[in-house]
Amino acid sequence: MVEDGNVRKMEFKMERPGLLKEGDKITVTEGVLPSNYYYTIDPSLAMSGNFPFSERMLAREGVVIGVEERPAGYYVTAEFEE
Repeated sequence: MVEDGNVRKMEFKMERPGLLKEGDKITVTEGVLPSNYYYTIDPSLAMSGNFPFSERMLAREGVVIGVEERPAGYYVTAEFEE
């Protein structure tokens, strides 16, 4: 997670290529674990890592700013206005 002013950038893991592309508008759903939050790009296209309660995301809509293929899979970076 990177915050720059009121813009928050988050990375999500995507299991298959081609589900999202740069410029796509997205919505996310928040999930709750006993001590963390996690976020899923709807409809279950990609998932974030876990974030402590102090780093909870307020925005639910964002824009994909990049998709990258790495040895471990595909990663989506998105920006959110908070």
